[in-house]
This record gives sequence, C-alpha cells and structure tokens, in this order.
Amino acid sequence: MALRALISEIRGMKVREVPGYLKPRLSWENVKKSSDQAVDRYIDKYIETSSPEPLFHVIYGLMAFSYLINPGGAGPRRRRPPLDPRSGEGSPVSLPPLI
Repeated sequence: MALRALISEIRGMKVREVPGYLKPRLSWENVKKSSDQAVDRYIDKYIETSSPEPLFHVIYGLMAFSYLINPGGAGPRRRRPPLDPRSGEGSPVSLPPLI
C-alpha cells in the first residue's frame, strides 16, 4: 500500500521534482525508522498473538532463499551422457567397463 501511495504522489510531479522528493524519504534515518516500525507492527500482529504464521514465513523465506542460490532446484544437477567422439553427435555412448 505504501508503494502505491508513493507512486500516486510521484505521478503528478515533474521529472525534475522527483529526486528532491525522494531524497529525504530514502535517507538512512528515515529507512531505519520505517524498518523499526515495520518490525514492531510484525511483532504486535504475529508474535504477541501466538500465531503460527511466523513459522510459515520462515519456511517460505528459506525456500525462496534456497531457490535463489540454486535456481535449478534443490537436488543435484543432472549430468549429460558422454558424446560419441567418433561422430561428434549428441548420442550417448556406452563405454566399456574399466578392468
């Protein structure tokens, strides 16, 4: 909702006015204050009411994080079969066993 309000406020401005409008709102003090308020609201809404939702938030957050660090999935990556060195084609070759 806050992002929607910010966009609607910026929509009526000229391009030259936007940096002067955004600079005080993106200062370190303002960002820290708003993040502290967000954490306080989260604690009031979920932690103090003994809701199980923070557990789900942690689980979903870890799932998203694991996907970001390994976009192919959680399992090991599949290996391609070896290529035929004689023909250079992509068909798999059965190699003789090493004895």
